[in-house]
Amino acid sequence: MSFRLAVPSDLRGAVDAAGADWQANNKVERFWQKDPSLWTRDGEEKWMGWIDIVERQQKDLGTFAELGGDIESSDFQSVLLLGMGGSSLCPEVLAKTFGHRPGFPELHIVDSTDPAEVKAACDEVDLAETLVIVASKSGSTLEPNILKQFFFSEMRRAVNNDDEVGTHFVAITDPGSKMEQVAKADNFRGIHYGDPEIGGRYSALSNFGLVPATAIGLDVEKLLAGAAKAVASAKLPVGDNPGVQLGLLLGTAANAGRDKITIFTSPEIADLGAWLEQLIAESTGKQGKGITPVDLEAIGAPSVYGNDRVFAYVRLKDTTDASQDAKVDALEAAGHPVVRFEIGDRYEIFGQFFTWEIATAVAGSVIGINPFNQPDVEAAKIETRTLTTEYEKSGKLPQRTPFLTGKDDAGTPFALYATDAYAAKLKGAAPSQTLAGILRAHLDQLVAGDYFATVAFLPMFDEDVAAIQSFRHKVRDKKRVATCLGFGPRFLHSTGQDYKGGPNTGVFLQITADHADDMDIPGQKYSFGVVIDAQAAGDLAVLESRGRRALRVHLGTDVAAGLKALGAAISAALD
Repeated sequence: MSFRLAVPSDLRGAVDAAGADWQANNKVERFWQKDPSLWTRDGEEKWMGWIDIVERQQKDLGTFAELGGDIESSDFQSVLLLGMGGSSLCPEVLAKTFGHRPGFPELHIVDSTDPAEVKAACDEVDLAETLVIVASKSGSTLEPNILKQFFFSEMRRAVNNDDEVGTHFVAITDPGSKMEQVAKADNFRGIHYGDPEIGGRYSALSNFGLVPATAIGLDVEKLLAGAAKAVASAKLPVGDNPGVQLGLLLGTAANAGRDKITIFTSPEIADLGAWLEQLIAESTGKQGKGITPVDLEAIGAPSVYGNDRVFAYVRLKDTTDASQDAKVDALEAAGHPVVRFEIGDRYEIFGQFFTWEIATAVAGSVIGINPFNQPDVEAAKIETRTLTTEYEKSGKLPQRTPFLTGKDDAGTPFALYATDAYAAKLKGAAPSQTLAGILRAHLDQLVAGDYFATVAFLPMFDEDVAAIQSFRHKVRDKKRVATCLGFGPRFLHSTGQDYKGGPNTGVFLQITADHADDMDIPGQKYSFGVVIDAQAAGDLAVLESRGRRALRVHLGTDVAAGLKALGAAISAALD
């Protein structure tokens, strides 16, 4: 792995001063001693089990070999991993980076409560030939629990043998969790334990990453050896320490107003950005401070960017597409801070996991926050729980009244929602009381240093992603602001923390839709459609309670038509 920082002159002095402070005050050694005084003295030392997890996993290679042999001999064709946030994002990176390996099952991730997406995941595999991994640290997270209920019921139908159902399930969870109890009661094939001192977003090199890696046939010894090199580098003096240097830059830059990090990767490792989003946003976005990660923005010319960004480029040495190199060079030449990593092969991505964990924790120290808690993620969970409880009592979710409804020229319906105060502001500023008019007023709220975030409670299908990607880039190019895209509920366990707890610099467009088809959840009074609607409502309520500039656009049942109409309206709003 090679590493290089390009630090512009306006940041160089502050970054050097931070490095001198870490060197003079022995902070690298104190870091490895889990010294909470590096942060806020809020129990940070209780969440640092990840710093020695690689060494511990290397001592347990026999367990992974045994698991791999069991899965290979069982002739499973697919693995479905049910999880959210830190329990699913590392496995997603593995699935998309390494693909299907001969002789082992193909890994699929289910991290949505959208009924169309759950149904698509179910239809994609033959359950009778599938191993289901239920990944949940606490065992109390809503999404993996209801997904487990659904797929356990579907598996019973598929195998038509009650005694066999549990043999298709494996749990990854912390000792003593509710999920451990469920797994034992349902005679799961196995239980693999997490470390209670490792938070979800720092868990990639724990069993939450290594059990799925083993299941799809990766060489665990090789990946841990690669990670061990990153561990060794993270113990070096400041000047030779990639993770610490990166963290000092990110924290110093954020304090100076460059509080967005835009992530570029070679296409073969593109999903690394999704994992980095959670790590950085959920760790740093709190107390009105934070670093907002920007993933999946195509590289633009330097002229479309403001002065609020750091750029990170993780390059695979033998990438099939080196066209990004010159574009990143141009950003550096224009005076932007640029971080570059080059990795020799895909297995070195495990070293990237550890290096960025170090960097994020160091950045938290520089910013002055606890990088291991996530208070605003919990706030959204509580709001969702309140709404689903209300549904269980009354049979319906609380309804809000839209401040504007209508149809586009093709007859595609929409409804707009916001707080009374923000709705009045938008209506007063809109050139016309139309979707495009309100969107123009909403986008006109963006000023230098802001970011535009689209949060879509829709199925994360390729066509939906492409439609939103198209208009987010138009907003970036016209407004010269960072843009973000998250799909609910997965972003609630990731960037949702920064959106609610970080700086109040986001302008949010929430997209929801009617469900053409819904799916019941065995053992519950509510359906998947009710759950995702409650999650969207909870998300909007917490954003609004934090004083965020948030607008919801609700579409009909034809999501494709609705997104086309929305894209056209945004284009008109930007003209």
